[in-house]
Amino acid sequence: MPAGPDPTTAPRTPLDIVDVRTGMFGVAGTGDTSGFGGLVRTVAMPGPSERPYGGWFDEVVDVLAEVLDESGTGYAAAVESVVVDRGELTLNIAREHLVEVVQALRDDPDLRFELSLGVSGVHFPHDAGRELHAVYHVASVTHGRRLRLEVAVAEGDPHIPSTTAVYPANDWHERETWDFFGIVFDGHPGLARIEMPDDWPGHPQRKDYPLGGIPVEYKGATVPPPDQRRSYS
Repeated sequence: MPAGPDPTTAPRTPLDIVDVRTGMFGVAGTGDTSGFGGLVRTVAMPGPSERPYGGWFDEVVDVLAEVLDESGTGYAAAVESVVVDRGELTLNIAREHLVEVVQALRDDPDLRFELSLGVSGVHFPHDAGRELHAVYHVASVTHGRRLRLEVAVAEGDPHIPSTTAVYPANDWHERETWDFFGIVFDGHPGLARIEMPDDWPGHPQRKDYPLGGIPVEYKGATVPPPDQRRSYS
């Protein structure tokens, strides 16, 4: 698969600061003497890139813009920003135009991103109004290219259109992202939990989910003490 721009020579992408964290895991006031309490870490995301993007990236963006403008969707309305970072191309997509974008990426002969590699979720609790992100990786077997799509929504309105009509294999991936992050994929044929029990409260991979100190929630499950567990040696 041909590579994009060389990340060692490409201009540095500007960063959007999301949060500045202190200490370890957000814990404070514990009398920590390990030194971790003095950690200061910046949470930053790469910001929009400027032309030229390099490699085949400009061609893909130009073709997509042409297709979307001709269809009436409008490139400017559908694509919020283009990010080139570490040799990878990411298109940040407005959720209301996601289906039109993936349809164009799949069907146009000059694009032909016919393979979706799945959907995953990310939770940025300090990215106000854009706390939940759905990330899609699509590949063109025809042209040997790969790009990333990203859609951001608010925790209070976590709805994104399902892409299963375009990429049927995203069925289980969207269910998993709903299960673990709480993103609702409107139009999915059967949006139900896929890993956790149906009555499981909350979404375990969100950063506001408790790390511990909660009772075992599997009904009827028992965990024997270590000296009574089955030995595999």
